[in-house]
Amino acid sequence: MRISTASVIITALTFAPLALVQAQGAQPKAQSQEETQAPSNQSTVIRAIQVVNIKDLKPEVRSKVEDVASKTSEDDLRSLRSSIDATPEAVSALKAKGLSSAQVVAINIADGVLTLFAKTA
Repeated sequence: MRISTASVIITALTFAPLALVQAQGAQPKAQSQEETQAPSNQSTVIRAIQVVNIKDLKPEVRSKVEDVASKTSEDDLRSLRSSIDATPEAVSALKAKGLSSAQVVAINIADGVLTLFAKTA
């Protein structure tokens, strides 16, 4: 379930064709008919990256993100952060917010948008 979140991002960042766009709040392009009919076993294509500081989230959402983060092993976090560091678009999106992969505690991929949840002191 949620414990495999790090594995999903690692797989997505490693094997997916990366058509990443550094875009905070940008609308993803509408899917073409071919994309909507693609088999579900294909890798996830990430079209946008969003960086969110968990302190800026509503309390109920923040608690869910913190719950996921607390269940993630240190090895999974190291692996996740290593994958992020190996993806220039993700590093660039974090740097634009004055953050680094070391501050990422959770991720989410939905509708082609990779959301990096960062925790600052």
